[in-house]
Amino acid sequence: MSKTTIIVVVVILLFGAYGCSTYNGLVGKDETVNSAWAKVQTQYQRRADLIPNLVNTVKGAADFEKSTLSAVMEARSKATSINLTAEQLTPENIQKFQAAQDQLSGTLSRLLAVSENYPNLKANQNFLDLQAQLEGTENRIGVARNDFNDVVKEYNQSVRTFPAALFAGMFGFKQKGYFEASQSAQTAPTVKF
Repeated sequence: MSKTTIIVVVVILLFGAYGCSTYNGLVGKDETVNSAWAKVQTQYQRRADLIPNLVNTVKGAADFEKSTLSAVMEARSKATSINLTAEQLTPENIQKFQAAQDQLSGTLSRLLAVSENYPNLKANQNFLDLQAQLEGTENRIGVARNDFNDVVKEYNQSVRTFPAALFAGMFGFKQKGYFEASQSAQTAPTVKF
């Protein structure tokens, strides 16, 4: 074997080893994104599961604005009807998912605000417990979304960085979308006492 042949074989072996390493790294990061997305969905499901209990508690403790309760249940139905797999995490799909979740958050806010006018409801321990659970769930959702965005950032950097971008393109690894604040989050809510 000539020296040139040996050098070419060594270069090909090094390139192949680097390609395998890069591919395996991208697979690991892709799975981390999938795991983070599953955690986000778990927190949204937790909220969806708590809502019927909250609504039933409210119904049992007070007779008020049935339209608010109907709006909460309708928003819950819409929010739980949009399911994204990790392969569908495009910015557009995440915006649709987030719009449905924002609508649910808005109706929950109205429900909790209406409860301020009903002292019996506010004093009901079941309602207070469920309200605390919902508040905790909203915090968990925020944490899960932030964690998701962190792993998406790391994944997207890997997919876009040279020379890994060459292998990412060859093997079909594409950028993932981020969660972004909704338009309604741009304006702080007005609180009046």
